[in-house]
Amino acid sequence: MTEFRAPAVELAGFRLRVVVAAVFVLVCLGLLAARFHFLQVQRHDYFLTRAEDNRIALLPVVPYRGTIVDRNGVVLARNYATYTIEITPAQVPDLEATLDEIATLAPIEPRDRRRFHKLVQESRHFESVPLRNRLTDEEVARVVSQRYRLPGVDVKARLLRDYPQGASAAHVVGYIGRINERDVERIEEADETANYRGSLYIGKAGLEQSYERELHGTTGVEQVEVNAGGRAVRALSSTSAKPGNDLELTLDIGLQKIAEAAFGDRRGALVAIEPATGGVLALASMPTYDPNLFVDGISTQDWKALNDSPDHPMLHRAVYSAYPPGSTFKPFMALAGLELGKITADKEIADPGYFVFGGHRFMDDKIGGHGMVDLHKSIVVSCNTYYYQLAADLGIDAIAGFMAPFGFGERTGIDLPGEATGVLPSQEWKQRRFRKPEQQRWYAGETISVGIGQGYNAYTPLQLANALAALVNEGKLFRPHVVKYVIDSQTGERRAVEPEPIRQIPLQAAHLKAVLDGMVDVNKTGTGKSVFKDAPYSVGGKTGTAQVYSLRGQRYDKNKVRERLRDHSWFIAYAPAENPQIALAVLVENGGFGAKSAAPIARQVLDYYLVDRHAAAPEAEAEDVQAVEGADEQAVAGVPAPPPPAPTSSREGGGR
Repeated sequence: MTEFRAPAVELAGFRLRVVVAAVFVLVCLGLLAARFHFLQVQRHDYFLTRAEDNRIALLPVVPYRGTIVDRNGVVLARNYATYTIEITPAQVPDLEATLDEIATLAPIEPRDRRRFHKLVQESRHFESVPLRNRLTDEEVARVVSQRYRLPGVDVKARLLRDYPQGASAAHVVGYIGRINERDVERIEEADETANYRGSLYIGKAGLEQSYERELHGTTGVEQVEVNAGGRAVRALSSTSAKPGNDLELTLDIGLQKIAEAAFGDRRGALVAIEPATGGVLALASMPTYDPNLFVDGISTQDWKALNDSPDHPMLHRAVYSAYPPGSTFKPFMALAGLELGKITADKEIADPGYFVFGGHRFMDDKIGGHGMVDLHKSIVVSCNTYYYQLAADLGIDAIAGFMAPFGFGERTGIDLPGEATGVLPSQEWKQRRFRKPEQQRWYAGETISVGIGQGYNAYTPLQLANALAALVNEGKLFRPHVVKYVIDSQTGERRAVEPEPIRQIPLQAAHLKAVLDGMVDVNKTGTGKSVFKDAPYSVGGKTGTAQVYSLRGQRYDKNKVRERLRDHSWFIAYAPAENPQIALAVLVENGGFGAKSAAPIARQVLDYYLVDRHAAAPEAEAEDVQAVEGADEQAVAGVPAPPPPAPTSSREGGGR
């Protein structure tokens, strides 16, 4: 029998269900309204920004890197535009197949592939990686026409660095290279991340590294509206990049090339400084290398050739390598003896050809000796015995105390990276240098060798040249610098790098004259006379021969010694002697006597700087006038004028 409910009860239940459903719907609508209010009102600004970010892409505008020119405006580093095939690995389904396809459109060398794969490993997956630079117009056309079937492949215009002087002054100018993880860390530490967005290269050596902030410039930003597929629709706004500043150097590239050519295939270094300012006129390190090899990413073969070469062409010998100075140390020793009252200029000693100390015989270079020797003669003939005696009288700490103000054993502070400290020996230095007590003790016999520029003495060619510059500049020591002006690339404003005096060394004029007179006679009647006998200018100098290893009292015979164990050849010089405009130090590794190897290089450099350079100037001016007149004539005739060309140790028994 069917049971029927009362209509009133059914109606009450129905109403309850309707109320519950209505309340549920209202609650849901309330939640939706609350969420809508949260998203549309409270978080309006946030989501508007996100929407704009999806619609607008911020693209970095890489700045134009500053140029580098020498003191005469000759270009040493510049930029040029080129087309580059670039691939974004994240957008490529089959990378190797894509590379093969591209190779049918534009030649891809095996080294291009190797470099590309290396860069892919070093880059983030969504970044574009260059495959090949310097595309021809025909190659660009072929790749662009087929780009629709090559996802992730693009042709972009890039600025590449160019070093038109090639290997000349490479150690000074340096080079740029692709930014790696270590560079990224340094950029982040310097809080420069935003300024390097989009940048692929950074200075790696030389001025490119030390003046990176000046040369790089300021990155700009371009706002571009993009569609859902990420393709650009239109440009909205842009902030222009600020080009990097240009550098004008104190360096004379003509002088630099003369110095480098004078070395031939020999190893060594030359530093030439303007004594009155500390400006570096030439800074050669031989052998050198071509910085253009690094612009696209150096190949494995080229890197191996540079890195494995026994001549170490990447080594900046002028500022990084320290050598015993040999007899070039003697003028400073003579001045120390005068200033500290241990000798007078006319005091003579007898030179029998050796000096006995502690039962050991220290030999002179001349068998039988030089007879009676005073200060002047000791410099002119480079008498070892005189300086053995002087070193013993002075003592090591007095020597170190006098030499330190000249910059021996400390960095000069030149505006180039990688400078070495060198070694100015003293008792304190030896205690710091060695750990064992018996090694820390200074022995009086060690002082004797120091007096002739041997022993623990070790200085860079830059230190020696700068010390000489201070000597001929009446004791005024400057911080050497390579950059003369930093030039604002937009306004042309020239900010001078002012000469920076480090200290004034107090020297008595009579003592200084006695030493410099001796150095002048070195090239008139002494060890350098054969090299400078017909020089049309007066020049002071000092030869030096520095031993590489000890012969333990035996006579030196270069024919019995392997080439890389032979003596180093030194020569320091300044000219004109009466008003020095240039001071230089020349080192030829394993070159033997200073007068035979280093001095002839100095002569060629001085001839160019003091004679040939001035003789060539009128001819160059005449050529410029003719070029301008020819351009004017073409312009009058209605023919466009062509663009102007780009500005373009002493050893025991061997002390000479």
